[in-house]
Amino acid sequence: MEYHWGLLLKFQHILFFLIFVIITFFTENYFLDVPELIWSVLSVIIFNVGIYSLVYVYLVPEFYLSNKYPEFILYALISFLVSSLFRILLEPAVFNMHFNETLSNTKFLYNVYTSQGIVILVASFLGITKDKFLIEQDFKDLGEEKDQLYLDLLKSKMNPHFLLNTLNNIYSKSFQPSENTSESILQLSKLLQYVIYDTGKEKISMAQEFSSIRSLAGLYQLKYNNVLNISFDIQDEETLELIDISPSLCLTLFENALKHSAVGIEAESYIEVHYKILDQELLFEIRNSVSKKKNLVGNMSDSGLGNEAVLNILERNYAGRFTFISEPAENNNYHTVLKIKL
Repeated sequence: MEYHWGLLLKFQHILFFLIFVIITFFTENYFLDVPELIWSVLSVIIFNVGIYSLVYVYLVPEFYLSNKYPEFILYALISFLVSSLFRILLEPAVFNMHFNETLSNTKFLYNVYTSQGIVILVASFLGITKDKFLIEQDFKDLGEEKDQLYLDLLKSKMNPHFLLNTLNNIYSKSFQPSENTSESILQLSKLLQYVIYDTGKEKISMAQEFSSIRSLAGLYQLKYNNVLNISFDIQDEETLELIDISPSLCLTLFENALKHSAVGIEAESYIEVHYKILDQELLFEIRNSVSKKKNLVGNMSDSGLGNEAVLNILERNYAGRFTFISEPAENNNYHTVLKIKL
């Protein structure tokens, strides 16, 4: 964070000291002549760079940001008094200052106290705002990184147990080679290609998303000897290659349906997948049965993770352009609708 904003932070310091040099020059000009004026201004600037750094680099982080406000105020006040006293005693002794009735030492004292107060106040203000800003930005960055890691995890969350079981099934069937074995290998290859390559992209085509969904459905069909009631109603099929979408949106919803529909376990279970383009809006819809015996499939609350993943992706990439509904329907069914304005 400091790397990105380093120039801005340096510019603030440089701008302040440029203004401070001008103020010091004109206030010291009343009491000194050239060249002592130049040496006086230089010494004041060098001295105050040290005071400024002390407050900015040490006092603010060590005390203010640690919520030690009384200590911060105390040490800032000590810095003000010591630095002012140092200048009051040293400058008239080193430089030949002119004091008279018009330019009294009272005015000199006023100038010193004012300039030292400004240095400490500005250093405190910039130090506090800088660190507060960096902390807030760090929280924001961490939040974004957390969201991105979460989304990446969910994008590639293909059930490892399912993949392992699929490999075991292929292995067991390999002793008696059949078309199902080669088909299983092909579908698994497509699915792994999607997980490894496509989920890392910002956008993929709907054709790629549906290819992964069909591969997953195909593996389930092969596992249960092609008896599962899984149907696809794809209208406007010519748009599949033209429309891009964030990876895993539709696949995650389909996974949820597979998980909770009890296909392959209960006789009347089913999954229906619908896709079409309606009024410049992508419509992806799933209707599925819900297991009558909850212990036979994953807990329905598990789908919350999938839905949360979908909502995170939608909010990030389609804010204000989507409608997402996932709710129970009549007769122990479940209805999921995703609409995205194109």
